[in-house]
Amino acid sequence: MASKDRGKGKQRGRGGAEAVVGQVDGGRAELAPDRERPGAWTLLIDGAPQSHVDLDDPGYLDFSYQRRIGHLIDLAAPARQPLNVLHLGGGAFTLARYTAASRPRSTQQVVEIDAPLVAFVREHLPLDPQARVRVRAVDARAGLAKVPDGWADLVIADVFSGARTPAHLTSTEFLDEVRRALAPTGWYVANLADGPPLAHLRAQIATAASRFTELALAADPVVWRGKRFGNAVLVAADRELPVAEFTRRVASDPHPGRVEHGRALADFAGGAAPVADAAAVASPQPPPSVFQ
Repeated sequence: MASKDRGKGKQRGRGGAEAVVGQVDGGRAELAPDRERPGAWTLLIDGAPQSHVDLDDPGYLDFSYQRRIGHLIDLAAPARQPLNVLHLGGGAFTLARYTAASRPRSTQQVVEIDAPLVAFVREHLPLDPQARVRVRAVDARAGLAKVPDGWADLVIADVFSGARTPAHLTSTEFLDEVRRALAPTGWYVANLADGPPLAHLRAQIATAASRFTELALAADPVVWRGKRFGNAVLVAADRELPVAEFTRRVASDPHPGRVEHGRALADFAGGAAPVADAAAVASPQPPPSVFQ
């Protein structure tokens, strides 16, 4: 789910390309052509933007939160080095396409519960047949459980049912499974969405801090201040993170963001408690104005 800081409006592509509509398990899926980038499309589910894909340039990331995750994909290892990447949540496979383009020979798994959505995207926005991307239409946590111990260099969680992250993907038990699947030097990256008073975001920071030694979080300044609902990108690991370079890249984005880590991030969490399965709830429902 992406809030309205995703970039310029998308209505109709050059050459008169028309929107494509289909019914998927999550609701009404629409692929809206990008009026400024030929070959580019925005995926919406029930009007909520999910992904932007440029088939001609998969290295282009339009949504701010996806660009921030792209920075982390770039920083996770030396340039062009192949990675094992697990994507929880498929959307239009934007980040898997980005990884395949920027790190050839990477091995990737995409777990997306909505099988009709997978088929819809495959039909209209086909994956490069040379990319080593396997897509499985199962629940994210069930798919995670099947990943071998220590296989993943990156686990990227971008899972929304409608516009909310399901409760069972917000808990310490979920993160225990993530850590099991990660290599010792691996990173967990999550797209989180919240608005005032940011209780969900603070709890997710506390939950990650209970399982990982190093954390950093990127978000727009207005989101940090609790002035607007929006996306925040969390990265967590058991090794030192390249916070300075991540901060520089996020600050240089078209929609500049701010990165916090260490004591400042712990202070922001404000004593929030980690979330266990028994008490987990879905992320908040965004207000309608987020997508206007």
